[in-house]
Amino acid sequence: EGSRDEEMHTRGDRPVEATDDAFWDQFWADTATSVQDVFALVPAAEIRAVREESPSNLATLCYKALEKLVQGAESGCHSEKEKQIVLNCSRLLTRILPYIFEDPDWRGFFWSTVPGAGRGGGDEDDDNARPLAESLLLAVADLLFCPDFTVQSHRKSTVVSQPASFRGHVWPPGLRFPMELLKLLLTCFSEAVYLPPSSDSSNANPWVQFFCSTENRHALPLFTSLLNIVCAYDPVGYGIPYNHLLFSDYREPLVEEAAQVLIVTLDYDTATSSSPTVDGTTTSTAMDDTDPPGPDNLFVNYLSRIHREEDFQFILKGLARLLSNPLAQTYLPNSAKKIQFHQELLVLFWKLCDFNKKFLFFVLKSSDVLDILVPILFFLNDARADQSRVGLMHIGVFILLLLSGERNFGVRLNKPYSVRVPMDIPVFTGTHADLLIVVFHKIITSGHQRLQPLFDCLLTIIVNVSPYLKSLSMVAANKLLHLLEAFSTTWFLFSTVQNHHLVFFLLEVFNNIIQYQFDGNSNLVYAIIRKRNVFHQLANLPTDAQSIQKALQRKKKAPEPISRTNSQEAISMEGSRPAAPAEPGTLKTSLVATPGIDKLTEKSQVSEDGTMRSLEPESSQALSEGSPAAVVSDAESWSGVRLRRDRRRLSSASSSGQWNPTPDWVMSWKSKLPLGLTDESEILKFLQHGTLVGLLPVPHPILIRKYQANSGTAMWFRTYMWGVIYLRNVDPPIWYDTDVKLFEIQRV
Repeated sequence: EGSRDEEMHTRGDRPVEATDDAFWDQFWADTATSVQDVFALVPAAEIRAVREESPSNLATLCYKALEKLVQGAESGCHSEKEKQIVLNCSRLLTRILPYIFEDPDWRGFFWSTVPGAGRGGGDEDDDNARPLAESLLLAVADLLFCPDFTVQSHRKSTVVSQPASFRGHVWPPGLRFPMELLKLLLTCFSEAVYLPPSSDSSNANPWVQFFCSTENRHALPLFTSLLNIVCAYDPVGYGIPYNHLLFSDYREPLVEEAAQVLIVTLDYDTATSSSPTVDGTTTSTAMDDTDPPGPDNLFVNYLSRIHREEDFQFILKGLARLLSNPLAQTYLPNSAKKIQFHQELLVLFWKLCDFNKKFLFFVLKSSDVLDILVPILFFLNDARADQSRVGLMHIGVFILLLLSGERNFGVRLNKPYSVRVPMDIPVFTGTHADLLIVVFHKIITSGHQRLQPLFDCLLTIIVNVSPYLKSLSMVAANKLLHLLEAFSTTWFLFSTVQNHHLVFFLLEVFNNIIQYQFDGNSNLVYAIIRKRNVFHQLANLPTDAQSIQKALQRKKKAPEPISRTNSQEAISMEGSRPAAPAEPGTLKTSLVATPGIDKLTEKSQVSEDGTMRSLEPESSQALSEGSPAAVVSDAESWSGVRLRRDRRRLSSASSSGQWNPTPDWVMSWKSKLPLGLTDESEILKFLQHGTLVGLLPVPHPILIRKYQANSGTAMWFRTYMWGVIYLRNVDPPIWYDTDVKLFEIQRV
């Protein structure tokens, strides 16, 4: 069968009249097509040719296909023929839309109205004036709630007014129509992919903005259905081995599609929004339709206002079950179904924690948070050598950074780790804190080069939880000291302007544990005494120009940035596979840079009653005015504004523009190294007395670096999320080979 666009094209530049129904109907009358057929029958080259040479025909085709969707939504799609026409039109639009978005001249097309054209006859005038995009989105929303087409008819009455709690299935398994409509919806939202990343992440996506507004009468049932279908999905089912090979699971593609549509609708930048903050304030029901304060994106609004414990439990259990699924190792290889959409789930979990603080506190209230932590650590460890999964590494670390800003997270980490997930890490007996430290050590010492920007974040997470860690295992204690040893070599300290931060972070970890958790941490104390020479070398770090040059010469000969440990701890857990690099040729999408740790976090001081007060405004001011940074500890004072100023003043730029360390620069931070508590003689004094009473200085305040929302991370999430969606939609390949601007497609 020849291509249909070809036929449209062969009529040359002559426009085909919109009233020529016999001509247009052939595009959707076929009964035996699938979405893959439509993609095969309508090649990219033909769509582009029609766009360039017969633009009015392309416009009419879009308009006529939309008209059929609107008619189907109004009539309710009772006959099989109507259902088939609606499906074919939605497939055709899914195919064509990316080629309209990629051309800047066409981008406004769907936001225009069709002059003098009635909608399905007899519509009111104001409806005629609706832009095509709005009519399309409203028709898709209506079609998603068509009895017998996408929902079971007897539910019709309960769909639009959901009960107070948001649970309830809307799309029954086995119906493939909702999936095709969600695919069309996702394609509509993908206009964002054809705009370059901008520093102003508040540029809202007009398609999402309209779909999530009060104009969409189905907003609430749509939101609840999407969230439900994701959180209620159980890929393993009855646990019968190999059952996924016997029965095809219609639910999984629908769940994936729902997860992707959901995270795109929640792409909302809280850092720049002028509306009141998303704080989870609630009214009497779980979510109701009154106009609440807060974001005008209703999906974000509904998400922020979920507050019932049983709803939180349902969401958390569902996400934990799905995230843990790839970890479920069984004795029969491939006997359990493995889901592939864990990256979308991590974005959804991030959005939940970011937009709904009550959910975040619920997650941290019990050890259920560990059911999220362990899969994240598994993914981080598994992806550390794979360049194509650098985005997964970032989102995993961002989530842990967000969690680590809350005291309860550190406390929860003390729970013994007994679930033995096969991971390519040393065997240890200990707590979830040990697991976290051992995995982070593995990422730093055996990940690929592009992970270096994450080192600050990884160590910040350990600093944040350190005051609460009751008893580190010997394995974890040795890993921390190995990191200190690696980061405090002179060539590493002198090779970039910010490497010494890593040493400050580690010293802060040791000081916190000695200060607040000395009694249970004999392993760490022993490791510090054993490695006392590392601390001595730091205290006696050379600052003269000759030594600095000598250290940098050594750097040129050094084979790799951080030495590996060669000890008995190198034996990995049984049943684990080593982390593998990406297969050559693997596609990946580029990501925008993430902000530095000083932009990513704000410092808070924990008072004795456990409450936090932000230090950010005063400390930044003190630093910028050049007054002494008395409001922050020594370990803090090198960060932020002052650091940037010192950098300009103390480091000399060579003629080639390359940064060079100077004696003044080394002195500027060496004098602030907080080495007091880790001094061997001090520790021995503590041990001899058998008590710390009267020996330790007055406890320094606990400083937590809490994640703060900012435009940089909002833009990063947008590029990451769409990159994942782009790469995961290969059958059919919706955006493949179109002129995407938000990211670059690269091969490993």
